[in-house]
Formats: sequence, C-alpha cells, structure tokens
Amino acid sequence: MTSSTPRRTVLAAAVAAAAGAVTASAGPAYASGNARRPERGRRLVDNKAWTSHHDWRSGTSDGVRPAAGPRPGIVIARPAGTTAYTDPHTRKTATWEYATWTSPVHRSAVPATEAVAHWNAHTPPATWIQIELLGTYDDGTATPDYVMGRWTAGDGDSDIRRTSVDGQGDGRSSISTDTFAIDTPSGGPRLASYRLRVTLYRLPGARPSPTVWRLGAMASAVPDRFTVDASTPGFAGELEVPSYSQEIHKGQYPQYDNGGEAWCSPTSSQMIIEHWGRRPSRADLAWVDPSYADPQVCHAARGTYDYQYAGCGNWPFNAAYATTYRDLSAVVTRLGSLNDVERLVAAGIPAITSQSFLATELTGAGYGTSGHLMTVIGFTADGDVIAHDPAAPDDAAVRRVYKRREFENIWLRTKRYNASGHVSSGTGGICYLYWPADPTPGQRKALAAVGIV
Repeated sequence: MTSSTPRRTVLAAAVAAAAGAVTASAGPAYASGNARRPERGRRLVDNKAWTSHHDWRSGTSDGVRPAAGPRPGIVIARPAGTTAYTDPHTRKTATWEYATWTSPVHRSAVPATEAVAHWNAHTPPATWIQIELLGTYDDGTATPDYVMGRWTAGDGDSDIRRTSVDGQGDGRSSISTDTFAIDTPSGGPRLASYRLRVTLYRLPGARPSPTVWRLGAMASAVPDRFTVDASTPGFAGELEVPSYSQEIHKGQYPQYDNGGEAWCSPTSSQMIIEHWGRRPSRADLAWVDPSYADPQVCHAARGTYDYQYAGCGNWPFNAAYATTYRDLSAVVTRLGSLNDVERLVAAGIPAITSQSFLATELTGAGYGTSGHLMTVIGFTADGDVIAHDPAAPDDAAVRRVYKRREFENIWLRTKRYNASGHVSSGTGGICYLYWPADPTPGQRKALAAVGIV
C-alpha cells in the first residue's frame, strides 16, 4: 500500500535559524548512562567514511586530485583513460573519460553479514560516478568487485540513467539492489575488510568534473530477532519539520514507481532536506504540472529513482539526492535503539527510519506494509515517537504519535510474521541521516555518538 516491494534478504541556535527550533517539553534530559540499549556490549555496526583532505591523499589515485575549498573532495585532474558504456536503460552507447580513487583497506570492527555504501557528490550534466566495494572474507579470499551503484543527479539527454546493478554474486555473497549480503548469514563467511573504489566519468574533452565529498560504508552483523529490548526514554522535544503526504501524489508521474503511493522514501527525504532550509529552485520544478501540490515531492521522486530497481527506495540514492542540495551531508546507517535517535533529535537532526509491520502492530497507523519510510522528529514527555508519516492521506495528517515500544520493535527487528503467517524480513534499524556539511559542535558530538564522523 505505502511503499515499494522489498528486495533485500535481511534488512536488513544555528539549527533554529536554518531549520526550525527544537521545542523542548517537560521531561528528563538525554542521559546515555541511564538509557538501556539493546544488545549492550556487543558491537553490531561499523561505519567508515573518507571525507578529509588527508583521507583523499591516503587512497590510490589514477587521474584524480583533491579539490581545493572548504569542503574537501576529489575531482578529475587528468583522464586515466576512456571507456564505452552502453546504458542498459536507454540502450545508448557513449564514450566517457574517467579517473579513479580507491580507498585504503578498512578492517571492519564487525565481521559483517551486510554492507551498504553511501556517497555525497556533485555530478554536473554529462558526468556520473560508479561506486564499487572490493571486499575480503574472513578466510582471506576476495569478493568480486561489486558495483554498489551508478549515480548521476540528472537524467537529461547527455546523462546516463542512475542505476543499481543486479546479478552480482559468487555463491557466498551477492548484491541486492543497494546491499551487499552474505548469502548464508548463519554459517557462511563474513566480510572482514573492504576497499571502496569510486570512478568519476565525464564526456571526453569536457571541463566539468564530478566532485565526491564523502565516500563510505556501513557494515553490520545484526542477529536474527523477532523482538528487541526496550529502551528507556531519555529526551522529550520536537523539531519543526515540513509535513508532506505521499498519498496526494497518487497517479502522478507513474513512470517513477507508479506514482506517489510508493514515494515514502523521497517524500521523507524532501521533508528533512527542507528542515535544513534547502529546497529545489523554480527552474528545478519547471517540469512539474503546475496543478500539482507540493511539486518538490515529485522532483524528489524523479531525483531518487533507480532505473534498475524501478523504484524510489534505493537507500544510498536517497542520501545522494539529499547532497545535491547546498552543503548537506548524508549517510545510510543502522542505529541501536531509540536512545540514539533521541540524541540526534536533541541536537536538531531528524532521522528517517525504515520499518515493516502489520496494521495491528503499530497503533494509529491504520495500515500494514512490507516496507515503509517515515521521519522521527521528536518524542513526547512519555517517550512516545513523534513521526512525520508520509502515508497519511494529506499533509495535515502527516504528524503522528506512535507508541514507543511498538515503533522501536518494528524498526529494529530483522524477522517478523507477515499477514499470511510466514516469516519475513525486517530492516534491523536502517536509518538515513542528513545534516549540514559544517555541523555545530553539538551536532558533531551527537553524530559521533552514533558512529558517524
């Protein structure tokens, strides 16, 4: 009803000025020492990213150089070569010049069963990037060189179609749209380490280059679980975030995943982008039918659409779309409890969470779903979750209060029973986080507390 068909195996003061103030209500201050966290003492998630000038100099470059400026990145300095690429979605073949950057080896603190890459980049017209994961299993053998995404912000005549790549695997691991997954998590190998390689492409002789500011991945080993420990409320307050319904866009632009009914992810992304004071320009929205309300949601759907998956729910594509807006950073990660979200919200950072549930499992939702994104913008004095749920029938109904225990469980579990009584997968705490590229000290501290640096 509210989202795309799931495709993963186990899914597993400056703030007030720029994005709306946190409205604090009566309740205890956030105190991590008093908060009970699921899986205490066991590390389940490892985040790694390359973002600094030193980081970019530490990798192996072929035709890439660090870019000057307040936000360190990499650009094409000189082409390493040219290659022909036949776009599987347009059937057009074009020649592109390219340059590559490969990270140092990162040994994951978590012997992982899954990994999701992310990137923050600027891709002018007629440019694009490809991200690969080059992994090593815990027995010392190598994974294939897995393509984690081919990304461009545009879809004009000179652009490729952004796409995930199906059919990748070696019998031990495989890629499911945007997620590296060990095929047999209970008894198979684990991902011990990896490098990330990004290839920057542009038309031969062209001056514009893609710029990559952030390249990273989240590796995880969340155990199978139908329920999780409850966390103890530790913060009460609410952020000011726009309210957008995906449902008012039913039937609009069906070429992007059958219209708004499946647009939970881009609708959630657009709410948070605008929380940070960014929005598309009038020229950006010129293609949208002027009779449609909230045209920026249509724009977000178009800007996140994965032509292979045929949907707008590709996680790193949503994060990459957010960073097409001025000075925003974004990651895909997993969090351990609602206490993590409390810490972020207290610092002014909302969270976009992914969950699946029966209608009876989330009081007040009025629907069930095999996969749905919504934003957590605050917590009541009793610790319940204040969410902007894009599945609401209109913008005015988007703000919801959901019971803390119900919400936390449907978000963090990896296994559930579907409406037919069969076992299905859950997302294991997947979350998108978007924040300013120059965060406040409080925001930086909150991000570091959940493993994002």
